[in-house]
Amino acid sequence: MSDPTTQQTSGNARRFMFALIPLAIFLALAGLFLSRLGTDSSRVPSALIGRSVPAFNLPPLEGMTQPGFADADLRKSGVTVINIFASWCGPCRDEHPQLMALAKDETLKAKGLRIAGLNYKDIPANAKKFLADLGNPYALIGADRSGRTGIDFGVYGVPETFVIKADGTIAYKFIGPISEQALKNMLIPEIEKAMK
Repeated sequence: MSDPTTQQTSGNARRFMFALIPLAIFLALAGLFLSRLGTDSSRVPSALIGRSVPAFNLPPLEGMTQPGFADADLRKSGVTVINIFASWCGPCRDEHPQLMALAKDETLKAKGLRIAGLNYKDIPANAKKFLADLGNPYALIGADRSGRTGIDFGVYGVPETFVIKADGTIAYKFIGPISEQALKNMLIPEIEKAMK
């Protein structure tokens, strides 16, 4: 027969080990989450990168002179930057100066760059006022009142920006507002790469 003291000590040791397993799992997950905190959320990969844009046909934004656009328009010439925006989106206001600067970049325009705006789930009058107040960088503006086209593009939320190659292939996706640094260090290099 075994000693009852030895059995009790062995049982306590097993219980202690089983109690440590949830703690070890928790610490491993906490470590993983902490390591990801510094990750740039704008670099979230899109399943559509390298694929053709989804089929869509957006009407023009009411009251604006710019035409709406469809997937076929993205295969006509040059690189197109599609910016998903809405008047109700605070970060869209924050990034707007960068879009205005991009629209004025004569070097990129000479290489065929155009900027298209996808107005997402917005009231046309509000979107028109937004652009009247802040300026209009868009050559094309499509109204996505239902949000269906945004869903097809895999939009997480506004603002988001896509770089589309001349053949209609999605080359890059930027999530969130474009800062001056992001424009210079991320978006413009991706546009130039898509132009090659």
